Amino acid sequence: MQNHNDSESTTNDASSRSGEAMRSSAWYGGDDRNAYLHRAWMRRGVPDHAFDGRPNIAIANTASDLSPCNTHLDEVAQSVKNGIYEAGGIPYNLPVISLGETTVRTTAMLWRNMAAMAAEEMFRANPIDGLVLLGGCDKTIPALLMAAASVGIPAIVVPGGPMLNGSFRGRPLGCGTDVWKLSEEVRAGKLDPEYFVKSESSMIRSRGHCNTMGTASTMACVAEALGMTLPGIAGIPASDSRLLEFAHATGRQAVRLAEEGVTPASVMTKAAFHNAIIALAAIGGSTNAVVHLLAIAGRVGVELELDDFDRIGADVPLLVNLQPAGEHLMEDLFNAGGFLAALGEVRDLLDPTAVTVAGRPLVDELDGHEVWNRDVIRTADDPLQRGAGIAVLRGNLASSGAIIKPAAATPALLRHRGPAVVFDSVEDMHARIDDPALDVDENSVLVLRGCGPRGYPGMPEVANMPMPKRVLDKGVRDMVRVCDGRMSGTAYGTVVLHVTPEAAAGGLLALVQDGDLIDLDVEARTLTLLVSDAELATRVPPASLTEAYGKAERGWSQLYIDHVQQADSGADLDFLVGASGPAVMRESH
Repeated sequence: MQNHNDSESTTNDASSRSGEAMRSSAWYGGDDRNAYLHRAWMRRGVPDHAFDGRPNIAIANTASDLSPCNTHLDEVAQSVKNGIYEAGGIPYNLPVISLGETTVRTTAMLWRNMAAMAAEEMFRANPIDGLVLLGGCDKTIPALLMAAASVGIPAIVVPGGPMLNGSFRGRPLGCGTDVWKLSEEVRAGKLDPEYFVKSESSMIRSRGHCNTMGTASTMACVAEALGMTLPGIAGIPASDSRLLEFAHATGRQAVRLAEEGVTPASVMTKAAFHNAIIALAAIGGSTNAVVHLLAIAGRVGVELELDDFDRIGADVPLLVNLQPAGEHLMEDLFNAGGFLAALGEVRDLLDPTAVTVAGRPLVDELDGHEVWNRDVIRTADDPLQRGAGIAVLRGNLASSGAIIKPAAATPALLRHRGPAVVFDSVEDMHARIDDPALDVDENSVLVLRGCGPRGYPGMPEVANMPMPKRVLDKGVRDMVRVCDGRMSGTAYGTVVLHVTPEAAAGGLLALVQDGDLIDLDVEARTLTLLVSDAELATRVPPASLTEAYGKAERGWSQLYIDHVQQADSGADLDFLVGASGPAVMRESH
């Protein structure tokens, strides 16, 4: 195992703050009334030396019984606390907004920005010198990284880890991915519904997030590729005691980061985002990472564009044979050598200037990580797929871009032309997808609109529409689908998603009609509606679409609709882009 306990510095150019006042000293230093109040109210078992200028580290904890994948993070937080104490710091548990992907309605993405904004405000408002960010389920790590990037306080991530492999009747079950597969077989009449229901208790057999290469696993790996974790932690199963060992070491490192003043901006550089995109392609990661990385870059001040994902990652080979693009699960990846072993296979593509919070270049951390199973981690010369990174499509139907994940698509459909079958909302799709009268066959292009950041609102994971019943009955399991929404990282299929501008923002998607020909050419990177400009000029969005757009009369939803950016900018709120900075707020007492 990587020796993660002996890091003596954090970045090559970090200037030590030894002897300098910690940020928390603005609360606790001095003998006036305000300092008295701050110290006195914090004396609930905290020793005197907590106020002597040593680093105060907040553990931003997304543990919640209503976020099933994060329920174990209180135990992880205790190991972090022990490490902080051992290194001479003072730990504080700071519960933050938690979003359970499978539980919250309408969609967790609606509140990613709210979680980031709330966390940022609490980070700035409290006597904090450093942060440990505990996340697991899909939106928690992105939200915490966005917040930490904006506030600029030294920070480090602990991913909660995937659950153990599930198995039912002798076959492995992958979270999410097998739900989609099995449910389609039930709808096709090929699988007994009783079997489907019984399998659910076998699929989720331990603590932790999804064990496929879904969004949670992807963002854990991406956080490590960005340099924001101790090297070697991404992908350790949640039930593995080595996660607690790494959590302890992370607590120690958080104190060093605070002492040296190493901010997220000094780690998450342009070079770090380059490496994150390489990693995303090599592991066959979730398309959701695109909107999250764009949003994080916007907070930290790195110029990252949608086309960078294609330019940097499109030709990277897919090396990790995990669902949904492959066969295995996260526990298998860990046992095969882990994320760093996989990343080592594309070491020559990485930017060697990017450093991690452990203080060394990421490329140097790849030394000593061997591959133990070549069926799980392939070589660059013998990949699962060649050039399977995210492809960015443009054309009149997506003038600001759309994306597709070739690794999860049917190769024969990556060049396809067919007539549109249009749904004006998620409800419309569910109401008609199995209608025997629906004019659809395997050559059709399913179009679902009104699902973008503004239109739904929140950009739900609905782009991987189920197959129409009459197509399922023919044995067809994939069709070209086009949507301005997202899809689960556990999903698969020939799905064009994140179409920008979305229908609700004036995108051409709003004018598509049943029967219009749509041309998809992934190799040429085009998505084209084959309707003349003259004809389009006569069309207006139908009332069935505009009346289905999300409406809000108060609260966060109203704020979100009024200020959310499009997917090609990360779907952040326009007034949250950039940094607030760590400046201490003025005293109120």
